[in-house]
Amino acid sequence: MNKREFIRYSALLAGGALTGGAFISCNPGTGAVKLKRSDGILNLRFTPYTLQLKHAFTLSTSSRTTTPVMLTEIEYNGITGYGEASMPPYLGESHESAEAFLTSLDLSQFTDPFLVEDIVGYVDSAMQGNYAAKASVDIALHDLTGKLTGEPCYRLFGLNPEKTPLTSFTIGLDTPEIVRQKVDEAAPYRILKVKLGRENDREMIDVIRSVTDKPLCADVNQGWKDREHALEMAHWLKEKGVVFLEQPLPGEQKDDLAWLTERSPLPIIGDEAIQNAGDILTNKEVYSGINIKLMKCGGLSSALKMIHIARALGMKVMIGCMTETSCAVTAAAHLSPLADWCDLDGNLLISNDPFEGLKIIDGKVTLPERPGIGVIKSP
Repeated sequence: MNKREFIRYSALLAGGALTGGAFISCNPGTGAVKLKRSDGILNLRFTPYTLQLKHAFTLSTSSRTTTPVMLTEIEYNGITGYGEASMPPYLGESHESAEAFLTSLDLSQFTDPFLVEDIVGYVDSAMQGNYAAKASVDIALHDLTGKLTGEPCYRLFGLNPEKTPLTSFTIGLDTPEIVRQKVDEAAPYRILKVKLGRENDREMIDVIRSVTDKPLCADVNQGWKDREHALEMAHWLKEKGVVFLEQPLPGEQKDDLAWLTERSPLPIIGDEAIQNAGDILTNKEVYSGINIKLMKCGGLSSALKMIHIARALGMKVMIGCMTETSCAVTAAAHLSPLADWCDLDGNLLISNDPFEGLKIIDGKVTLPERPGIGVIKSP
């Protein structure tokens, strides 16, 4: 029996042994397998952290050089799962709100980490909102259960890692010189995501087209207000090699967005207007597809449900991210075999990533084979 077969066999034993009071777990650092008693409780820890961006991240409505995050850990019998809450300003969360929410939780009441639905249900009902903070617990829980079974999350979801899509690399609004620099830095990527929504939109596209002919995605972040202008831009962007248009108008302009989606030569993807499963149902006639982000919806459990609902409604699916460490980005990537498109580059935009996780090889998302979400934390 080789090492891979042994780990797989151990994982199967783990599932059956839990009810008997013991489990077999795999140490993600060494691959060593050890027997432990399943008489522990879940211990939640969290630490505030601030991400430093390599370039100012400029959208149609804001610009920033840092992003607050909360790094979480759930420990069970000596095995630790990692999670993360990334909190860009528009989410309305902060170090203070995340600390207040996470402090309110009592995960020690749970003695079986595999009761994921029960635990996530408890976390979801603890307070209104706080979706990024909730996501940090959900991600850590999935990482933990994966490590306890010795299997990566994509395998526990029943997904094929060979079916991950290409990921885009984001080019934020900036001067022509910096835009060219960003495009140069994005050389390993085969598709680029361009931020639009200001008066220099055509210039942004023309500058990029002066240095590359790669396919583009256009993200307006609700920056346009007039549907006629949006339709005109959609036709122009189509000619420039753009493959879809993300949140071109404010989410509350549903009638205008539905009008645009019906006439646009490009798929119209909802982002800011789509946070959870309920938003999909109320916007099914408004968008061609949705952008799912763990920080918006509360984690992997909710994201998986959203994917299935969107597919049932015939909608396209994109897996996106905020400015995040490799922890949250890698977690989201485990769902990417179910997506049409990915925008999983948030970890590449920062200079102080404390984790190592997914790799981008020839522009394609490549998942780690390590158990759980598969990230390694720096010493």
